[in-house]
Amino acid sequence: MPRTDKEHFIGLEWLRFILGLYIVVFHTLHNYPEQQLPILKQLSGAGFFATSTFFVLSGFLLAHVYCQRGQMREPAVSFWSRRFANLYPLHIFSLLLTISVIFVISNLGIPPDDTKASIRFVVYDTNEDMTDISRATLEHFMSNGELAFNSVLQLLMLQAWNPFYLTFNAPLWSISTLFFFYLTFPFVAPRLARLKHKVLWLGIITLIYLIPPVLVILNGDYGMPFTGILHRNPLVRLPEFLAGILAYGLFRDMQDAGRTPGTGGVGLMIAAVLACFLGTAWLIEGPQFWYYLLHNGLLLPAQIMLIYICALAASPSSESVRRWSQRLGAASLPLFVLHVPAFTLFSRSEKVLGVASGECFANWAQCAVQAGEQELSIVFYPLFLLLTVILCVWAPENAVVPTRNRLLKRLPVRRSTS
Repeated sequence: MPRTDKEHFIGLEWLRFILGLYIVVFHTLHNYPEQQLPILKQLSGAGFFATSTFFVLSGFLLAHVYCQRGQMREPAVSFWSRRFANLYPLHIFSLLLTISVIFVISNLGIPPDDTKASIRFVVYDTNEDMTDISRATLEHFMSNGELAFNSVLQLLMLQAWNPFYLTFNAPLWSISTLFFFYLTFPFVAPRLARLKHKVLWLGIITLIYLIPPVLVILNGDYGMPFTGILHRNPLVRLPEFLAGILAYGLFRDMQDAGRTPGTGGVGLMIAAVLACFLGTAWLIEGPQFWYYLLHNGLLLPAQIMLIYICALAASPSSESVRRWSQRLGAASLPLFVLHVPAFTLFSRSEKVLGVASGECFANWAQCAVQAGEQELSIVFYPLFLLLTVILCVWAPENAVVPTRNRLLKRLPVRRSTS
């Protein structure tokens, strides 16, 4: 199948939207008592599967758009400018929204968590057994120096390089890691695209990716800083992005050769992906070492297969469906980085409205205590998801894109490239 510039993977738009939505569920559903139901707890607990698949998908899509016949379609500086303009406005928008929300909830002071609400508040990253250890031992308020240092990291999109804790809005580490991937793309993508025996190289990359978690497991290093390094260090996570670039090359080679998998082959891949996901949901409840292996490399073949399957999906005939597919796909990264402040606002609003009365507001300290005693209702959870999706569709189109376009007018971008 010859490649055209207008080729668009509608199946991948839906995939990245679903990945973003799953991350929202992973980070928020645990606040509801119903999440403790055995099946629901396991199925909603593999957030790293979605994040890793998203990183692989990023490499796949960038290779499709920017790398043709083993060559970059525009100079590296122009590519970097476009990627920076795409990420940075969303990053700053998320930071400002998060800081504003923290300011609001710190003044509301709803116990127990909001009494500690502060941009200084962080939790150390560890995967150690915490059965006999209080979570309070992991809580930390940054000093002035730490706050200044981590603020600079955030402004420079370098926050993923801090292996000890996440600051301000925790999921923003993914922006930092993505930007590092983008910096490497012009150097690695053409070379990977020209490689022969791509299946073999995908296997090699998977084995290389498994080296850090295996070393950590052999040394029994389940605490700091190793948990943070495996979780988000851009160099450690780079194999996912490289695998995505290679996977696109494999997909393109097979399509051009007319070697499209049949119904049986697709069915086998779907079964393998489902088996890996369900197996992950079961294994992460087991010994600690499974988490590291599953998080860093063991699921990479399944993630590649999932992307491959979705890339095969035919484009729908309905223009409306195609347009909404693209809008929801574009909302995927905002879903990753905006859902935490969105849920914070939604959950506090639900608690306050649950005790709202004239008498309550007359004595806010007592009202805040009553609000803190309220349990969140799963009945309103679909409303939260809907409002979050609306926010993440609106934000790129009305806040991020206009800022991006202004940036692109000032950055060194090759104008002839659409």
